[in-house]
Amino acid sequence: MRKKKEKKIIGWREYLVLPELGIKTIKAKVDTGARSSALHAYDLKIEKLGKKDIAKFKVHPHQNDTKKFKRCEAEIIEYRKVKSSNGQTELRPVILSTVKLHGEAWVTEITLTNRDQMGFRMLLGRASFRKKFLVDVSKSYLGNTL
Repeated sequence: MRKKKEKKIIGWREYLVLPELGIKTIKAKVDTGARSSALHAYDLKIEKLGKKDIAKFKVHPHQNDTKKFKRCEAEIIEYRKVKSSNGQTELRPVILSTVKLHGEAWVTEITLTNRDQMGFRMLLGRASFRKKFLVDVSKSYLGNTL
């Protein structure tokens, strides 16, 4: 009988790396109540490349710094209706990106939206981490290896 791999414990907020987007560190809220992950994206432009839609956007990786930004580009895999925390439904582009946290790296779906007024630039939804981590809501930055 195979022994199940023990899940690592993460806190309710963590620092993540999004290497394919060139983001070396971004503070994220680990949200067990949200199914999908969301990344703060502004100046979002969608361009056609053959049959593919490409999202070109900017990200402020650091919460209180709107001067520094990262230009990002990713293929849109689909558009999804997402209900936000205020109850409004929004059609968002969805991209795939590698996420690094707590010595683990995996590819996950991330929706793009303007999170300027939100407390975190990124939301890590439960679909992204449910088979990898357990969340201790009383702790923060347990996976910080930066």
